[in-house]
Amino acid sequence: MKTVSENRSFGGMQGVYSHASQACSCDMTFGLFLPEEARHGPVPVLWYLSGLTCTHENAMTKAGAQAVAAEEGIALVFPDTSPRGEEVADDAGYDLGQGAGFYVNATEAPWAPHFRMRDYLAEELPGLIGAEFPLEMDRQAITGHSMGGHGALTLAMSLPDRFCTVSAFAPIANPTRSDWGRKQLGAYLGPDESAWAPHDATLLMAERGFPGEVLIDQGSADQFLDLLKPEALAEAMMARRQPGTFRMQKGYDHSYFFISTFMADHVAFHAEALRA
Repeated sequence: MKTVSENRSFGGMQGVYSHASQACSCDMTFGLFLPEEARHGPVPVLWYLSGLTCTHENAMTKAGAQAVAAEEGIALVFPDTSPRGEEVADDAGYDLGQGAGFYVNATEAPWAPHFRMRDYLAEELPGLIGAEFPLEMDRQAITGHSMGGHGALTLAMSLPDRFCTVSAFAPIANPTRSDWGRKQLGAYLGPDESAWAPHDATLLMAERGFPGEVLIDQGSADQFLDLLKPEALAEAMMARRQPGTFRMQKGYDHSYFFISTFMADHVAFHAEALRA
């Protein structure tokens, strides 16, 4: 692991690190914020998964999460959204390839050799940061935005013993029924739609739900509502009587202005459960 940068932030340290990933067969970069409490012992962990076109840096610099995480004494992990490099397959579109890994393990050419983001986030990166930093890996929560909201929800529901809480900002809620999903799942996983179902938050909610609390924030003025399909997830939560909250925020769009407005709510939501 290499240290790319470290900057003092709200009494803690915002670092950026790179490492050779076995899961993705390339170098990967991630951000990690450690609060002041980490100088004295391990702290709980909140993961933030970013959306299409993003890197580890977008939320790290725009979401305003460090100030609240410092107050709550929790760490923040900002992974990248895909493998990267000259040897990594890519596509001319913004919504496929590098910057658009969709948090799945690809099985189809040319994506399969590198696009194994689920293994990276479920196994490799937790193992690395747990070994290298003062983190309580038995106290984890997860959140994300758009494609990252999809990733957060699907990881949380498929790893129910890993995360105590899950939240999302404007998640891609029903990708098997959306152009933000069918294109990518078909490319990465092939034409058999039964292989797509484990990566659809609405289908997972209907099938198994989540054992902890769920928090969803969706802007009513989001320019991508037809692609996100929030109503499908809301209906699945209602039908299952899933503990949690689904909030439509009047007038907010899909941007980081929306995310930063409600980030404090999300960090506090997770922190309460992480302290329990």
